[in-house]
Order: sequence, then C-alpha cells, then structure tokens
Amino acid sequence: MPVENLLTTLRELPESGPRDAYLRFVKSARDAALRRDGGPEHVTGSCFVFSPAFDHVLLCFHRKGQFWVQFGGHIESKDASVAEAAQREAREESGVGDLVLLSTGILDLDRHDLHAGFSCTAHWDVGFAAVIAPDVEIAVSDESEDVSWFPINELPSQVPVNFGTRLDRVRRKSMSLTS
Repeated sequence: MPVENLLTTLRELPESGPRDAYLRFVKSARDAALRRDGGPEHVTGSCFVFSPAFDHVLLCFHRKGQFWVQFGGHIESKDASVAEAAQREAREESGVGDLVLLSTGILDLDRHDLHAGFSCTAHWDVGFAAVIAPDVEIAVSDESEDVSWFPINELPSQVPVNFGTRLDRVRRKSMSLTS
C-alpha cells in the first residue's frame, strides 16, 4: 500500500519540522493524502533531473503554474509508491522513457500553496532526483509549454518561490549519492 510505504520512508528521514508535518498529514488523511480527489491538499511526487556533472538541470515550463519547475505530479492508482509516481511523471513530462531515479530515498519535502488556477489548494511535494545526459532527446508534454536545460547558476526568472533553495538542497544530496 503506497501510504504505508510513504510513512515508512518518512520515518527513515532525520527528524525535522517538514518531516514531522508530513507524518501528521499523511497519518491523518491516510489514503486520501495520495489521491488527487482526496481533498484540497494532497501529496505529489517530483523529480529533479540533473546532468551527470550536476551543472545543469532539466526543467519544464508548467502550463497551469506559468513557471519553470522540476517534473512531477499526482500519484495514480497504478503507482506502487510516491517514488514510482515521481519517476513516471518525469518520464512522461520529459519524454525520456528510460529515466531512472538515483534513489527511492526522499531528497526533498516542500509543502506549497497553489493559486486559483489549480483544482486544489496545496501540494505536499516529495522530491527525488535523476541524472541523464544532456544530449538525450527530450519532448514537451501536454502539461508543459516547454522543456529545457538550464545551467544551475543561471536559472530562469520565472521559477516558484524558494525554488533555488530546493534545487541546491536536492543537488547536494544527489551529488553525495553518486560520489
């Protein structure tokens, strides 16, 4: 059951405010926390995609949000875990069918409010990462207006609040997994 998998994975993280808030939310909402129709707030899975040198990041321009962001989205009934959902979403949204997560361990937790253009009020995002070669063929999906590589130190201006901080945190953790 994905909710039990998520609770176990969250418990394995070092104690922190975000981790503890996620545990409370998922324990309280149970399976509804993982469903798009489970309420105004729910868990999403996302994937930060880096170049092998970790000097570039692949982002999509989100159609609803109107900003550049990592790949990600809602958990579907066929997903065995949030990590699997993040990997599926990254594959679908980037067009890279053989993309594989660096680890199924959680690298980032970020609860963020959403504007009225979304059908819910907040996402409890659980972040993972992948590495692909910059010359791999990428494609734009129905949910994005564009997909493009950016140098880590030259992000576009249209990114969500605190995106640079999240990206830096996930990048550092991802680099430690590959060294």
